[in-house]
Amino acid sequence: MKHLGKSYKKKDSATILSGKAAYTEDFIPANALCIKILRSPHAFAKIVDINIDAAMKVPGVEAIYTYKDVPKTRFTLAGQSYPEPSAYDMLILDQIVRYVGDEVALVVAVDERTALKAMPLIKVKYEVYEPVLDIHTAIDHPSVIHPEEDLHYNFPVGGDPKRNIACSYSHVVGDVEAELAKCDYVVEESYFDQATLQSAMESFRTFCTIDQFNRLVITSSTQVPFHIRRHAARALGISASQIRVIKPRIGGGFGSKQTGCTELFSAFVTWTLKKPSYIVYDRHEANNCSTSRHARDWKVRVGATKDGIIQVIDMVAVSDAGAHGTHALTTFTAGEHKSLPLYNKTKAIRYESNIVYTNHMPGGAFRGYGATEALWPLECAITKLAKKMDVDEIELRLKNLIEVGETAQSYDPGEILESGLLKEAVQRAKEMAKWDERPKSWEIDERYRGGLGVAFAFQGSGVANVDSATVEIRMLDDGSYMLFTGSTDMGQGSNTALAQIACETLGCPMDMMVVYEADTDVVPFDPGSYASSTTYVTGTATKLAAEDLKKKIIAEFARVLEVEASLLTFDGERVWTEDGNHAMTTAELAPKLVSGASGHYLNGMATWGSETSPPPFMVGIAEVKVDTETGKVTPEYFYAVVDCGTVVNRNLATVQTEGGVVQGIGMALYEEIRYSSRGVLETNNFMHYKLPTRLDTGRIHVDFVESYEPSGAYGIKSIGEVVINTSCPAIQGAILNATGAEVTTLPMIPERVYVALQEK
Repeated sequence: MKHLGKSYKKKDSATILSGKAAYTEDFIPANALCIKILRSPHAFAKIVDINIDAAMKVPGVEAIYTYKDVPKTRFTLAGQSYPEPSAYDMLILDQIVRYVGDEVALVVAVDERTALKAMPLIKVKYEVYEPVLDIHTAIDHPSVIHPEEDLHYNFPVGGDPKRNIACSYSHVVGDVEAELAKCDYVVEESYFDQATLQSAMESFRTFCTIDQFNRLVITSSTQVPFHIRRHAARALGISASQIRVIKPRIGGGFGSKQTGCTELFSAFVTWTLKKPSYIVYDRHEANNCSTSRHARDWKVRVGATKDGIIQVIDMVAVSDAGAHGTHALTTFTAGEHKSLPLYNKTKAIRYESNIVYTNHMPGGAFRGYGATEALWPLECAITKLAKKMDVDEIELRLKNLIEVGETAQSYDPGEILESGLLKEAVQRAKEMAKWDERPKSWEIDERYRGGLGVAFAFQGSGVANVDSATVEIRMLDDGSYMLFTGSTDMGQGSNTALAQIACETLGCPMDMMVVYEADTDVVPFDPGSYASSTTYVTGTATKLAAEDLKKKIIAEFARVLEVEASLLTFDGERVWTEDGNHAMTTAELAPKLVSGASGHYLNGMATWGSETSPPPFMVGIAEVKVDTETGKVTPEYFYAVVDCGTVVNRNLATVQTEGGVVQGIGMALYEEIRYSSRGVLETNNFMHYKLPTRLDTGRIHVDFVESYEPSGAYGIKSIGEVVINTSCPAIQGAILNATGAEVTTLPMIPERVYVALQEK
C-alpha cells in the first residue's frame, strides 16, 4: 500500500516540538471573567444556608452563583450517545454535596486573585450527614446519597438510588454451581482494583463567549464536543442550535475528557451574564474534582477439567460509582464483552455487579474502559489455575483461547470472532521473552529474585450498533483536499491516521490532505474519540467519503476532457489516459469547478457505524525483580505483541503501545487514590499520587502481527485501549512466579508484596 503501514510523523509534531502548539487556555479572551469554585469540606452534607453578601462587596467580583440560581433540570455529563445509559443525577450546583470537593458556589470575578480573595468570605452552614465511604456497606446504608425524586434513567439499568445502587448488571449462562461441581480443579480468589487517575498533562479548562448571533460558543479541552453541546443544551434549557463547541489541541485525555468537567460552569456564567468567562482547574482540582477509574472488589471462581479445559468462569464484583453514576453501567458491561470471550470453551459463566453510590469522587471513563478492571482478576485467576494444575500458564491459555470463526457464551447469539492472529501473537511474544528457553523464576542473589508473568487481553473497536461517524472530504480550489471530522486528536495521532486512510484511498501525497477537526458548527457529527473508535469507525467513514469524492472527481475530469471515465487513471493528483492523449491535474481542474455557470462544489461524504466491535488482541509478558527484604518490585522488561489488524502507522502504534503499557505499570505498582476516614482525598497532587517515570518502568519491547478485519477499512482494528490491559495481571504473575507470593490488591506496593511474602 502507498500510505498505510508507513511511519509518517504526526501532522502536529513540528508545532509541539517547537513549543508553538496552542491549547485552550492560550485562546482565552483578555476580558474574560475568571470562575473559581467554592467546594465542600464535607463528604456528605446539605447546604442549609449560604451568605454571599460580604464576598459580593469585594471590588471586581461580578457575580456569585449558588444552587438557588441554576436550572433544576438533571443531566449526566457522561460523553455517550443519546439516550445515555448513565443516570441523570446531576445539577450544575446542588443543595446536597456528595464528596469532599463537590461544587458549592461559582465565584465570578475580573481575575483569579479577586475570585480567591472573595471565596473565603462566603459563609455556608451545612447539615452534615454520615458519609458512605465503603462499597461493601453502601447498599441499604442509613445515608441515602441521592434522595431526590427527579433522578432519571433513560431506560432500566438496574438502578435503585434509594438503596444507593446506581445500577446493576447480571449475565448468567448455564448452571455455574453444577458445572463447578464437575470440575477437577477449581480456584477461588478475591481481587481488588483501585480507583486511578487519568493524569493528562493538560488539566480541565473551558472558556465561553457569545458570538455575533447571540449564540453560546464553548471552547474546551474535550474528547466529545458534540456530546458536550447536547449536555449544555439540556442543562441550560436552550436549543442545541444555540450552542457551538470548539475543541482546540488537547494535552491528553485518556477518558477523563469523555466526561464534561468544566464546560457547564463557564457555559452557565456566560449565558447568564452574556460576557466571556473561563475556568481552569489546577492540579489539585483535576485530581480531586473530576472522575477516576471505578474501583472494584471481585470474587472470582474458575473451574477446569483435568485435561485443562476451562468449564466455568464466575466473576462477581461490587463497584464504586462514587457520587454520580457517570459511565457506571457501561464501564462494567464493557468488561464482560472484552474479557470472557478470550476463553470460550466454557459451559457456564456468571458476570455481575452492583455499582453503588458512595461519597467519593465520581467514577468515569479511563483508557481500557472496564476491560482493564475485568481482565485483572480473570487473568490472575487463570495463572492461579495453571499453578494449581502444574501446567505452563501460556499453554493453558492457548488450550482455551477463542479462534477465528468461533463464538462465546458471553457474546450475543450469532456473534463470531471474524479476525485475529491470536496464536501467532502468542508465539511472537514467547520468542521475544525467550519464554520456553529459561525458567519463570530465578534467584538473582540472596536478596533479589526474578520472575516472568504473562497475560492476554481483548478490547473492542467502537461501540457496536450505537456510535457512528460522518466524514466529509472536500477538494479545495487549488486541487488539494481538506478532511472534516468531529473526532478529536488528543495526542494519539488520529488526524495523521485519518489522513493516511484518505490519501491511501485517493492516491494523493500526504501533504495534499489537511485535517480540520472538532468544531460543531463546521464538521459533521462524530461521537468523539473514545471506545477505541476513531481509526476503526471514523477511519472507515473516511475511506467511504474518499471513495465518494474520487468517483466525483473522475467524473468531472471525464466531462472536462470529453472522454469516458472508464478510460481515465487517477492517482489523487492527476488523471491521464493510457494513450497519452489526455492528462490533467487536480490543480488545473479545481479552478474550473469554482467559476462560471457550470461551477459546482466537489465533496465526498459518508456515515458509517458497525454492527460489531472487532477485538484487537494483545499478549504481555512482564519480567520483574523482587526485593524479598522490602517487597519492592522493579519492572525490568515488558514484551508486548499486539494484533490491531492492519497497522496504519507503525511509529504511532508503537508509541500507543508503550504508553498504554506504562499506564498499566502505574496502575499495577504505583498509582492509588486513597481517602481518609472522613472521605478526604489524600492523593490529590503528584507528591502523593505516584506516577511512574522512565526510571520506574523498565525497558518495553513492542511488536505487531497483522490480521485483516473484514468489517473495517483496509482490515483495520483499534489499538488505543487494549495496550493497557495486560500490565497488571502480567506483573502479578511475575511476582507470583518469582517469589510464590500472591498479591491480590492493586497497586502491588512494597508493603502489600512484603505482607504476601510473609504469608506465603
